[in-house]
Amino acid sequence: MKTRRSSRWLVGTLALSLAFMVTPTGVAHAEEPVPVPPSNMLTDKGTGTVSAADRDFVIKVRLAGLWEVPAGNMAAEKSENETVRKVGAEIAKQHVALDNLDRAVAKKLGISLPNKPNGDQEVWLNEMRTAATPQEFDQIFIDRLRAAHGKIFPAIGTIRATTRNDSVRKLAQQTNQFVATHMTLLESSGIVDYAALPTAPAPGAAPGQGPVPIDNQMLVAAERGENMPGLSNTVILLVLAAALVVGVVTTMRIFRAR
Repeated sequence: MKTRRSSRWLVGTLALSLAFMVTPTGVAHAEEPVPVPPSNMLTDKGTGTVSAADRDFVIKVRLAGLWEVPAGNMAAEKSENETVRKVGAEIAKQHVALDNLDRAVAKKLGISLPNKPNGDQEVWLNEMRTAATPQEFDQIFIDRLRAAHGKIFPAIGTIRATTRNDSVRKLAQQTNQFVATHMTLLESSGIVDYAALPTAPAPGAAPGQGPVPIDNQMLVAAERGENMPGLSNTVILLVLAAALVVGVVTTMRIFRAR
């Protein structure tokens, strides 16, 4: 009788240990607020080398405003969809603010800016002007602007991460916040044709990716209780869980043999 109780106690203890190991450690809580990068902590003195990519970025920010301000104003006037009208008016207003920031940086760095949209942007504006119906206009407006913002979004990140000039760095951070807001506003219309947007390139293998050999670094990490390179926490937990199961089965067999 005592042997059976000991066996049950041991099995129960091991089962609780296994459950504890495979249970996520995160504690349920309310969603935390998403932080907004404080641009006022960045300097804007025009110091640092200005690359060709930096100049191109400043020019493209200007070009974006040259066509998105009139496009937004058209939406506010022509659309019969209240959401689209509000989105257009807000994007036009915000691009005026962004354009002011951009022109200030261009003046500080001696970058010449265009004064009219480029050829592609003129075509998009003409599509909106000649739309056959208000519904067709809405679709052109939303899809053209959403595609344009999605195209420049990764380029902004590249400039923010690589520029040597403090004014361009600050402008890139500010522009990133504007563009993220505009994509969200456009998507709030509920009519974005996501299937028509370009897809992300297939991920490639990271340099040096492959089987991880067991070496001294891994042995030292194991002794310290650190995760070994190439092994995730999930894999380690599964291995330990399997070992516990084997231990439970073996222990039960020993007690039964007695």
